[in-house]
Amino acid sequence: MKKVFMIAYQYPPVGGPGVQRTLKFTKYLRDFFWEPVVLTRNNGGFLADETLLSEIPTGMEVIRTKAYDFESAKGILKYPSKILARKILMPDSAVVWYKASLKKAVQYIESNKPDVLYSTSFPYSDHLMALRIKKRFPKLPWVADFRDEWMNNPYLLDNPYNSIRMGIERRMERDVIAYADRVIANTPVMMRNFIRTYKEYEHKFSCIPNGFDKEDFADYQTLEKPEKNEKLTITYTGMLYGRRKPDLFLECLRELIDEHVISEGQITVKFIGKFLPGYFDRLNERYGLQNVIRVYDYMPHKECIKMLLQSDLLLLIEGAGPGGEAFYTGKLFEYMNAGRPIIAVIPGSGVAADLIKESRTGYVADSEDKNQILRMLTNVWQLWKNNKLEYKPDYEVINRFERRNLTCQLAALFNECTEVNHETDRR
Repeated sequence: MKKVFMIAYQYPPVGGPGVQRTLKFTKYLRDFFWEPVVLTRNNGGFLADETLLSEIPTGMEVIRTKAYDFESAKGILKYPSKILARKILMPDSAVVWYKASLKKAVQYIESNKPDVLYSTSFPYSDHLMALRIKKRFPKLPWVADFRDEWMNNPYLLDNPYNSIRMGIERRMERDVIAYADRVIANTPVMMRNFIRTYKEYEHKFSCIPNGFDKEDFADYQTLEKPEKNEKLTITYTGMLYGRRKPDLFLECLRELIDEHVISEGQITVKFIGKFLPGYFDRLNERYGLQNVIRVYDYMPHKECIKMLLQSDLLLLIEGAGPGGEAFYTGKLFEYMNAGRPIIAVIPGSGVAADLIKESRTGYVADSEDKNQILRMLTNVWQLWKNNKLEYKPDYEVINRFERRNLTCQLAALFNECTEVNHETDRR
Protein backbone atom coordinates (compact mmCIF):
# COMPACT_ATOMS: atom_id res chain seq x y z
CA MET A 1 0.00 0.00 0.00
CA LYS A 2 1.36 3.42 -0.96
CA LYS A 3 1.64 6.19 1.60
CA VAL A 4 0.55 9.85 1.43
CA PHE A 5 1.82 12.45 3.92
CA MET A 6 -1.02 14.92 4.51
CA ILE A 7 -0.53 18.41 5.98
CA ALA A 8 -3.84 19.51 7.50
CA TYR A 9 -3.88 22.14 10.25
CA GLN A 10 -7.64 21.63 10.58
CA TYR A 11 -8.28 18.01 11.55
CA PRO A 12 -10.26 16.29 14.34
CA PRO A 13 -10.81 16.77 17.18
CA VAL A 14 -11.00 20.27 15.73
CA GLY A 15 -14.64 20.70 14.69
CA GLY A 16 -16.41 22.76 12.09
CA PRO A 17 -16.96 22.37 8.35
CA GLY A 18 -13.29 22.86 7.40
CA VAL A 19 -12.22 19.47 8.77
CA GLN A 20 -14.78 17.34 6.94
CA ARG A 21 -13.04 17.19 3.56
CA THR A 22 -9.70 15.92 4.85
CA LEU A 23 -11.31 13.65 7.45
CA LYS A 24 -13.43 11.89 4.83
CA PHE A 25 -10.46 11.53 2.47
CA THR A 26 -8.48 9.81 5.23
CA LYS A 27 -11.49 7.68 6.13
CA TYR A 28 -11.73 6.15 2.64
CA LEU A 29 -8.20 6.29 1.16
CA ARG A 30 -7.35 2.77 2.31
CA ASP A 31 -10.17 1.48 0.10
CA PHE A 32 -8.05 2.65 -2.83
CA PHE A 33 -4.70 1.29 -1.57
CA TRP A 34 -3.38 4.51 -0.03
CA GLU A 35 -2.32 4.78 3.61
CA PRO A 36 -2.73 8.33 4.93
CA VAL A 37 -0.47 9.89 7.55
CA VAL A 38 -1.66 13.26 8.84
CA LEU A 39 0.43 16.07 10.28
CA THR A 40 -1.84 18.41 12.23
CA ARG A 41 -2.04 20.59 15.31
CA ASN A 42 -3.09 19.65 18.78
CA ASN A 43 -6.52 20.99 19.56
CA GLY A 44 -5.58 23.58 22.18
CA GLY A 45 -8.50 25.90 22.86
CA PHE A 46 -10.16 25.60 19.44
CA LEU A 47 -13.71 24.49 18.70
CA ALA A 48 -13.78 20.74 19.32
CA ASP A 49 -15.95 17.85 18.16
CA GLU A 50 -14.63 14.73 19.85
CA THR A 51 -17.17 12.55 18.03
CA LEU A 52 -15.22 13.01 14.78
CA LEU A 53 -12.26 11.10 16.22
CA SER A 54 -14.17 7.84 15.74
CA GLU A 55 -13.99 8.32 11.96
CA ILE A 56 -10.19 8.31 11.86
CA PRO A 57 -9.20 4.84 10.59
CA THR A 58 -7.92 2.45 13.23
CA GLY A 59 -4.15 2.46 13.39
CA MET A 60 -3.75 5.47 11.12
CA GLU A 61 -0.80 7.64 12.15
CA VAL A 62 -1.65 11.19 13.21
CA ILE A 63 1.29 13.44 14.13
CA ARG A 64 0.20 16.29 16.39
CA THR A 65 2.32 19.35 17.16
CA LYS A 66 1.75 22.48 19.23
CA ALA A 67 -0.93 24.66 17.64
CA TYR A 68 0.21 28.21 18.51
CA ASP A 69 -3.45 29.16 18.17
CA PHE A 70 -3.62 32.95 18.48
CA GLU A 71 -7.27 33.01 17.37
CA SER A 72 -8.36 31.20 20.55
CA ALA A 73 -6.45 33.33 23.08
CA LYS A 74 -8.44 34.46 26.10
CA GLY A 75 -8.20 37.09 28.83
CA ILE A 76 -5.97 40.12 28.38
CA LEU A 77 -4.21 38.46 25.42
CA LYS A 78 -7.43 37.96 23.44
CA TYR A 79 -7.44 41.17 21.40
CA PRO A 80 -3.67 41.57 20.86
CA SER A 81 -3.56 37.94 19.72
CA LYS A 82 -6.38 38.46 17.23
CA ILE A 83 -4.65 41.54 15.81
CA LEU A 84 -1.44 39.52 15.46
CA ALA A 85 -3.32 36.63 13.81
CA ARG A 86 -5.39 38.65 11.37
CA LYS A 87 -3.31 41.74 10.60
CA ILE A 88 0.37 40.87 11.02
CA LEU A 89 1.11 37.18 10.42
CA MET A 90 1.25 36.17 6.75
CA PRO A 91 -0.53 34.52 5.13
CA ASP A 92 -2.43 33.53 8.30
CA SER A 93 -1.83 32.76 11.96
CA ALA A 94 -0.94 29.11 11.21
CA VAL A 95 2.41 30.28 9.80
CA VAL A 96 3.89 29.97 13.31
CA TRP A 97 2.68 26.36 13.53
CA TYR A 98 4.11 25.57 10.08
CA LYS A 99 7.56 26.93 10.90
CA ALA A 100 7.65 25.22 14.29
CA SER A 101 6.47 21.88 12.84
CA LEU A 102 8.55 21.83 9.66
CA LYS A 103 11.51 20.00 11.23
CA LYS A 104 9.26 17.18 12.43
CA ALA A 105 7.69 16.88 8.97
CA VAL A 106 11.10 16.70 7.29
CA GLN A 107 12.30 14.05 9.75
CA TYR A 108 9.24 11.92 9.07
CA ILE A 109 9.69 12.15 5.30
CA GLU A 110 13.40 11.32 5.51
CA SER A 111 12.70 8.25 7.66
CA ASN A 112 9.52 6.94 6.01
CA LYS A 113 9.76 8.07 2.38
CA PRO A 114 6.06 8.58 1.56
CA ASP A 115 4.97 8.32 -2.07
CA VAL A 116 2.99 11.59 -2.22
CA LEU A 117 2.82 14.86 -0.30
CA TYR A 118 -0.63 16.47 0.11
CA SER A 119 -1.54 19.85 1.61
CA THR A 120 -4.95 21.46 2.05
CA SER A 121 -6.06 25.01 2.73
CA PHE A 122 -7.39 26.97 4.56
CA PRO A 123 -5.01 27.87 6.23
CA TYR A 124 -2.69 28.65 3.32
CA SER A 125 0.29 28.05 5.60
CA ASP A 126 -0.32 24.33 4.98
CA HIS A 127 0.77 24.93 1.39
CA LEU A 128 3.79 26.98 2.44
CA MET A 129 5.01 24.10 4.60
CA ALA A 130 4.52 21.74 1.66
CA LEU A 131 6.40 24.18 -0.58
CA ARG A 132 9.42 24.07 1.75
CA ILE A 133 9.25 20.27 1.79
CA LYS A 134 8.97 20.10 -2.00
CA LYS A 135 12.07 22.25 -2.41
CA ARG A 136 13.93 19.91 -0.06
CA PHE A 137 12.60 16.72 -1.71
CA PRO A 138 12.01 17.74 -5.34
CA LYS A 139 11.21 14.18 -6.49
CA LEU A 140 8.36 13.82 -3.98
CA PRO A 141 5.08 14.46 -5.89
CA TRP A 142 3.02 17.21 -4.27
CA VAL A 143 -0.76 17.69 -4.55
CA ALA A 144 -2.04 21.07 -3.30
CA ASP A 145 -5.76 21.11 -2.46
CA PHE A 146 -7.61 24.46 -2.33
CA ARG A 147 -10.89 24.21 -0.44
CA ASP A 148 -11.24 27.96 -1.04
CA GLU A 149 -9.46 30.34 -3.34
CA TRP A 150 -6.57 32.41 -2.00
CA MET A 151 -6.10 35.74 -3.76
CA ASN A 152 -9.51 35.48 -5.43
CA ASN A 153 -11.27 34.63 -2.16
CA PRO A 154 -14.47 36.73 -1.94
CA TYR A 155 -13.79 37.71 1.67
CA LEU A 156 -10.34 39.01 0.73
CA LEU A 157 -11.79 40.83 -2.27
CA ASP A 158 -14.27 42.55 0.07
CA ASN A 159 -11.54 43.52 2.56
CA PRO A 160 -8.15 43.53 0.80
CA TYR A 161 -4.89 43.96 2.68
CA ASN A 162 -2.50 46.79 1.91
CA SER A 163 -0.78 46.64 -1.48
CA ILE A 164 2.54 45.39 -0.05
CA ARG A 165 0.95 42.41 1.70
CA MET A 166 -1.26 41.66 -1.31
CA GLY A 167 1.85 41.53 -3.48
CA ILE A 168 3.66 39.21 -1.07
CA GLU A 169 0.72 36.81 -0.83
CA ARG A 170 0.26 36.86 -4.60
CA ARG A 171 3.87 35.69 -4.96
CA MET A 172 3.25 33.01 -2.30
CA GLU A 173 0.28 31.70 -4.25
CA ARG A 174 2.25 31.70 -7.51
CA ASP A 175 5.08 29.73 -5.88
CA VAL A 176 2.63 27.11 -4.63
CA ILE A 177 1.07 26.71 -8.06
CA ALA A 178 4.49 26.61 -9.77
CA TYR A 179 6.04 23.95 -7.51
CA ALA A 180 3.02 21.69 -6.93
CA ASP A 181 2.73 18.73 -9.28
CA ARG A 182 -1.07 18.84 -9.17
CA VAL A 183 -3.51 21.49 -7.89
CA ILE A 184 -7.08 20.65 -6.84
CA ALA A 185 -9.84 23.24 -6.86
CA ASN A 186 -13.12 22.79 -5.02
CA THR A 187 -15.43 23.94 -7.84
CA PRO A 188 -15.28 24.18 -11.65
CA VAL A 189 -15.48 27.99 -11.51
CA MET A 190 -12.64 28.11 -8.99
CA MET A 191 -10.57 25.93 -11.31
CA ARG A 192 -11.30 28.22 -14.26
CA ASN A 193 -10.30 31.23 -12.16
CA PHE A 194 -6.95 29.61 -11.32
CA ILE A 195 -6.35 28.68 -14.95
CA ARG A 196 -7.12 32.22 -16.09
CA THR A 197 -4.47 33.53 -13.69
CA TYR A 198 -1.94 30.72 -14.23
CA LYS A 199 -2.49 29.73 -17.84
CA GLU A 200 1.00 28.24 -18.12
CA TYR A 201 0.10 25.66 -15.44
CA GLU A 202 -3.28 24.69 -16.86
CA HIS A 203 -2.25 21.03 -17.09
CA LYS A 204 -1.88 20.82 -13.30
CA PHE A 205 -5.46 21.64 -12.33
CA SER A 206 -8.27 19.26 -11.40
CA CYS A 207 -11.62 19.75 -9.69
CA ILE A 208 -12.70 17.58 -6.75
CA PRO A 209 -15.69 19.15 -4.95
CA ASN A 210 -16.87 18.76 -1.39
CA GLY A 211 -19.50 16.14 -0.71
CA PHE A 212 -21.46 14.12 1.82
CA ASP A 213 -20.84 10.81 3.56
CA LYS A 214 -23.74 8.35 3.40
CA GLU A 215 -22.57 6.76 6.63
CA ASP A 216 -23.29 10.02 8.49
CA PHE A 217 -26.98 9.44 7.74
CA ALA A 218 -27.04 5.72 8.50
CA ASP A 219 -28.27 6.12 12.09
CA TYR A 220 -31.35 8.08 11.01
CA GLN A 221 -34.30 7.14 8.89
CA THR A 222 -34.70 9.42 5.86
CA LEU A 223 -38.16 9.29 4.35
CA GLU A 224 -39.25 10.19 0.83
CA LYS A 225 -42.21 12.05 2.36
CA PRO A 226 -41.42 12.93 6.01
CA GLU A 227 -44.22 13.84 8.35
CA LYS A 228 -45.14 17.51 8.34
CA ASN A 229 -44.07 19.46 11.45
CA GLU A 230 -46.70 21.37 13.43
CA LYS A 231 -44.80 24.52 12.46
CA LEU A 232 -42.98 25.07 9.19
CA THR A 233 -39.44 24.32 10.40
CA ILE A 234 -36.53 25.86 8.48
CA THR A 235 -32.97 25.01 9.57
CA TYR A 236 -29.64 26.68 8.84
CA THR A 237 -26.31 25.15 9.91
CA GLY A 238 -22.87 26.69 9.79
CA MET A 239 -21.27 30.07 10.33
CA LEU A 240 -22.49 33.58 9.53
CA TYR A 241 -19.84 36.18 8.76
CA GLY A 242 -18.81 38.74 6.17
CA ARG A 243 -21.26 38.78 3.27
CA ARG A 244 -22.84 35.51 4.47
CA LYS A 245 -25.63 36.98 6.59
CA PRO A 246 -29.37 36.34 6.97
CA ASP A 247 -30.52 39.99 7.07
CA LEU A 248 -32.42 40.17 3.79
CA PHE A 249 -33.99 36.74 4.33
CA LEU A 250 -35.24 37.83 7.76
CA GLU A 251 -36.41 41.17 6.41
CA CYS A 252 -38.53 39.35 3.84
CA LEU A 253 -39.88 36.97 6.45
CA ARG A 254 -40.88 39.90 8.68
CA GLU A 255 -42.61 41.62 5.78
CA LEU A 256 -44.62 38.50 4.87
CA ILE A 257 -45.66 38.05 8.49
CA ASP A 258 -46.76 41.69 8.74
CA GLU A 259 -48.77 41.30 5.53
CA HIS A 260 -50.45 38.15 6.97
CA VAL A 261 -49.08 36.00 4.15
CA ILE A 262 -47.22 33.83 6.70
CA SER A 263 -48.51 33.13 10.20
CA GLU A 264 -45.91 34.00 12.85
CA GLY A 265 -47.19 31.26 15.14
CA GLN A 266 -46.70 28.58 12.51
CA ILE A 267 -43.08 29.03 11.50
CA THR A 268 -39.73 28.37 13.19
CA VAL A 269 -36.28 29.20 11.80
CA LYS A 270 -33.41 27.37 13.51
CA PHE A 271 -29.79 28.55 13.32
CA ILE A 272 -27.17 26.02 14.44
CA GLY A 273 -23.52 27.02 14.80
CA LYS A 274 -20.93 29.15 16.54
CA PHE A 275 -22.11 32.74 16.28
CA LEU A 276 -20.69 35.96 17.67
CA PRO A 277 -22.12 37.00 21.08
CA GLY A 278 -25.15 39.22 20.61
CA TYR A 279 -25.41 38.49 16.88
CA PHE A 280 -29.03 37.34 16.99
CA ASP A 281 -29.98 39.84 19.69
CA ARG A 282 -29.27 42.59 17.17
CA LEU A 283 -31.19 40.78 14.43
CA ASN A 284 -34.20 40.24 16.69
CA GLU A 285 -34.12 43.88 17.73
CA ARG A 286 -34.16 44.90 14.07
CA TYR A 287 -36.76 42.42 12.77
CA GLY A 288 -38.75 41.46 15.86
CA LEU A 289 -38.58 37.72 15.19
CA GLN A 290 -37.97 36.50 18.74
CA ASN A 291 -40.96 34.17 18.45
CA VAL A 292 -39.66 32.67 15.22
CA ILE A 293 -35.88 32.38 15.51
CA ARG A 294 -34.30 29.60 17.59
CA VAL A 295 -30.51 29.64 18.03
CA TYR A 296 -28.49 26.52 18.90
CA ASP A 297 -24.80 26.40 19.76
CA TYR A 298 -22.35 24.30 17.74
CA MET A 299 -23.25 20.62 18.11
CA PRO A 300 -21.54 17.38 17.08
CA HIS A 301 -21.77 16.67 13.38
CA LYS A 302 -24.20 13.76 13.55
CA GLU A 303 -26.51 15.61 15.95
CA CYS A 304 -26.57 18.42 13.45
CA ILE A 305 -27.58 15.99 10.70
CA LYS A 306 -30.41 14.74 12.90
CA MET A 307 -31.69 18.32 13.16
CA LEU A 308 -31.64 18.61 9.37
CA LEU A 309 -33.74 15.46 9.03
CA GLN A 310 -36.30 16.82 11.49
CA SER A 311 -36.84 19.95 9.38
CA ASP A 312 -39.22 20.80 6.56
CA LEU A 313 -36.80 23.07 4.70
CA LEU A 314 -33.04 23.63 4.77
CA LEU A 315 -31.77 27.19 4.50
CA LEU A 316 -28.65 28.01 2.47
CA ILE A 317 -27.24 31.55 2.57
CA GLU A 318 -24.40 33.08 0.59
CA GLY A 319 -23.88 36.76 -0.17
CA ALA A 320 -23.29 38.20 -3.61
CA GLY A 321 -20.12 39.94 -4.72
CA PRO A 322 -16.86 39.29 -6.57
CA GLY A 323 -15.89 35.61 -6.35
CA GLY A 324 -19.16 34.57 -4.74
CA GLU A 325 -20.26 32.62 -7.78
CA ALA A 326 -17.21 30.35 -7.58
CA PHE A 327 -17.86 28.14 -4.58
CA TYR A 328 -20.29 25.79 -2.92
CA THR A 329 -20.49 25.87 0.85
CA GLY A 330 -19.72 22.44 2.29
CA LYS A 331 -23.14 22.13 3.89
CA LEU A 332 -24.85 22.17 0.50
CA PHE A 333 -23.97 18.52 -0.16
CA GLU A 334 -25.29 17.29 3.18
CA TYR A 335 -28.44 19.30 2.55
CA MET A 336 -28.77 17.56 -0.83
CA ASN A 337 -28.64 14.13 0.80
CA ALA A 338 -30.94 14.95 3.73
CA GLY A 339 -34.16 14.33 1.82
CA ARG A 340 -35.54 17.81 2.54
CA PRO A 341 -35.97 20.68 0.07
CA ILE A 342 -33.40 23.49 0.15
CA ILE A 343 -34.34 27.15 0.10
CA ALA A 344 -31.26 29.00 -1.12
CA VAL A 345 -30.58 32.73 -0.85
CA ILE A 346 -27.39 32.75 -2.90
CA PRO A 347 -25.84 34.31 -6.03
CA GLY A 348 -28.32 33.36 -8.74
CA SER A 349 -25.67 32.75 -11.39
CA GLY A 350 -23.21 30.80 -9.22
CA VAL A 351 -22.18 27.15 -9.11
CA ALA A 352 -24.30 26.46 -6.01
CA ALA A 353 -27.46 27.72 -7.73
CA ASP A 354 -26.64 25.66 -10.83
CA LEU A 355 -26.16 22.51 -8.76
CA ILE A 356 -29.43 22.91 -6.82
CA LYS A 357 -31.28 23.31 -10.11
CA GLU A 358 -29.46 20.41 -11.78
CA SER A 359 -30.11 18.07 -8.85
CA ARG A 360 -33.70 19.33 -8.36
CA THR A 361 -33.08 19.63 -4.61
CA GLY A 362 -34.74 22.95 -3.87
CA TYR A 363 -35.61 26.55 -4.61
CA VAL A 364 -33.22 29.39 -5.44
CA ALA A 365 -33.60 33.14 -4.93
CA ASP A 366 -30.81 35.55 -5.82
CA SER A 367 -29.29 36.98 -2.64
CA GLU A 368 -29.58 40.54 -4.02
CA ASP A 369 -33.16 40.26 -5.29
CA LYS A 370 -35.68 40.92 -2.53
CA ASN A 371 -38.66 40.17 -4.78
CA GLN A 372 -37.28 36.74 -5.63
CA ILE A 373 -36.83 35.95 -1.93
CA LEU A 374 -40.38 37.12 -1.15
CA ARG A 375 -41.80 34.95 -3.95
CA MET A 376 -39.77 31.91 -2.85
CA LEU A 377 -40.92 32.21 0.77
CA THR A 378 -44.54 32.73 -0.24
CA ASN A 379 -44.38 29.71 -2.52
CA VAL A 380 -42.89 27.27 0.00
CA TRP A 381 -45.26 28.50 2.71
CA GLN A 382 -48.30 27.79 0.51
CA LEU A 383 -46.92 24.39 -0.51
CA TRP A 384 -46.33 23.46 3.14
CA LYS A 385 -49.78 24.65 4.22
CA ASN A 386 -51.40 22.57 1.50
CA ASN A 387 -49.26 19.46 2.14
CA LYS A 388 -47.70 19.79 -1.31
CA LEU A 389 -44.09 20.44 -0.30
CA GLU A 390 -42.44 17.71 -2.39
CA TYR A 391 -38.87 16.51 -2.81
CA LYS A 392 -38.08 14.66 -6.04
CA PRO A 393 -34.35 15.03 -6.57
CA ASP A 394 -32.09 13.58 -9.22
CA TYR A 395 -30.14 11.00 -7.19
CA GLU A 396 -27.79 10.34 -10.08
CA VAL A 397 -26.52 13.90 -9.69
CA ILE A 398 -26.44 13.72 -5.89
CA ASN A 399 -24.44 10.50 -5.82
CA ARG A 400 -21.61 12.14 -7.76
CA PHE A 401 -20.78 13.93 -4.52
CA GLU A 402 -20.60 10.93 -2.18
CA ARG A 403 -17.36 11.10 -0.18
CA ARG A 404 -16.11 7.64 -1.09
CA ASN A 405 -16.52 8.40 -4.80
CA LEU A 406 -14.64 11.68 -4.39
CA THR A 407 -11.84 9.90 -2.51
CA CYS A 408 -11.55 7.53 -5.46
CA GLN A 409 -10.85 10.57 -7.63
CA LEU A 410 -8.18 11.78 -5.20
CA ALA A 411 -6.49 8.36 -5.13
CA ALA A 412 -6.48 8.31 -8.94
CA LEU A 413 -4.71 11.66 -8.90
CA PHE A 414 -2.13 10.31 -6.44
CA ASN A 415 -1.58 7.29 -8.73
CA GLU A 416 -1.12 9.56 -11.70
CA CYS A 417 1.49 11.61 -9.82
CA THR A 418 3.51 8.58 -8.81
CA GLU A 419 3.35 7.06 -12.28
CA VAL A 420 4.62 10.28 -13.84
CA ASN A 421 7.36 10.47 -11.22
CA HIS A 422 8.50 6.89 -11.89
CA GLU A 423 8.49 7.50 -15.64
CA THR A 424 10.68 10.59 -15.10
CA ASP A 425 13.10 8.55 -12.95
CA ARG A 426 13.46 5.91 -15.69
CA ARG A 427 14.43 8.59 -18.16
